[in-house]
Amino acid sequence: MVSWIIQMTVILLSAFINSSQSKRDMVLYCSACKAIVEELNHSISQVDPKKTINVGSFRLNPDGTMKDKKVPFARSETHLSELLDQVCNSMSDYALYTDPDTQSRQYRRFAPRSSEAMGDFPDFKQFHFDGPEASDALKFACETVVEELEDDIVSLFSQDGKNMEEELCNRVSGYCKDGSHLNEEL
Repeated sequence: MVSWIIQMTVILLSAFINSSQSKRDMVLYCSACKAIVEELNHSISQVDPKKTINVGSFRLNPDGTMKDKKVPFARSETHLSELLDQVCNSMSDYALYTDPDTQSRQYRRFAPRSSEAMGDFPDFKQFHFDGPEASDALKFACETVVEELEDDIVSLFSQDGKNMEEELCNRVSGYCKDGSHLNEEL
């Protein structure tokens, strides 16, 4: 009797976990992942490339020396962790965008940064401003992605690599691996 109850509990729990993961809005989570990459890349680009930080052990070696090294501050674990703590606050600068040609939908940044020209942004008519609920949903998705992938994000961004969006959002997380979700209705 007890083993039957345990088996049923395990079955119900696994069904619940699978159904909750399949109910994730892939447009929302894919967009959140891409926004994280965009925001982190922008923040890293704003740091003076000459700025460094000492990392390594602060223990004395048997010969009396300390082993440490300097790494660029912008891609240091310390700096990346600080950026990750704040990255989801910028999700209020994003809204749902429908591409006029393909009708694909994703959240995109609508608010230009002070260093960007307005001409770089798509037509505001294609954005859907659905109030604070949409922004809150994107922020929640962002926080979920950061929580689930924090170590992967820090590891990926500590290197100066190419195609970080492809790597994080397609390969590591799988949120954007299937482009067919971009045409789904929300």
